[in-house]
Amino acid sequence: MTTEEVANQLVKLCREGKFEECVRSLYSPEIVSIEPDGSTLDNRVKGFEAIAKKGEEWNAMLEEFHSSEISDPIVAENFFSITMKSNVTLKGMNESMDMDEVCVYQVENGKVVTEQFFY
Repeated sequence: MTTEEVANQLVKLCREGKFEECVRSLYSPEIVSIEPDGSTLDNRVKGFEAIAKKGEEWNAMLEEFHSSEISDPIVAENFFSITMKSNVTLKGMNESMDMDEVCVYQVENGKVVTEQFFY
């Protein structure tokens, strides 16, 4: 797949809430995932197993997921970016909060090899 095809499929699956399918079908087994400094999640993980663990850690922090909005991708060469906006209630919090992030992906040989989040 081209970078644009990967980007469009990733957005489609994320909008459908199919995050695990997104990872299994579009990510390289050697995927590197990077969170910003100060994140409660590991700043840098590699591979499917580590990505799954990070997803479990995120889900464990959530009390309730209210809504999300994912932009169309912007593609340049073998990179693409999207914005993700969501409204969630974290465990131990009495009210919902808005989250807004920019997600940047690198594609090689039709698979996402790096994802990096800025928030």
